[in-house]
Amino acid sequence: MILEHAILPVVPGREGEFEAAFGQAKAIIASMPGFVDLRLSRSIESPSEYLLLVRWESVEAHEHGFRGSPEYQRWRELLHGFYEPFPVVEHFETVHVA
Repeated sequence: MILEHAILPVVPGREGEFEAAFGQAKAIIASMPGFVDLRLSRSIESPSEYLLLVRWESVEAHEHGFRGSPEYQRWRELLHGFYEPFPVVEHFETVHVA
């Protein structure tokens, strides 16, 4: 299992629009092979920043499956115009749990 991590810096004043668009976009990503689940959280200290955590079966399911799919284009149309600057996405493997 892989955890995708991204801080999403949304243009201030567009948070409501972003959350509505994400409400549509989450169905796209949830339908992808290898998708496990996701969590989108909004920062309390910096309310224009969101934390996106997505669990995938593998990095390939995200990088090649999702990002290489026709559905990804719709995801981009819905969400990519909200970010300034564009987010950095990283993948993590579990080392310890409690």
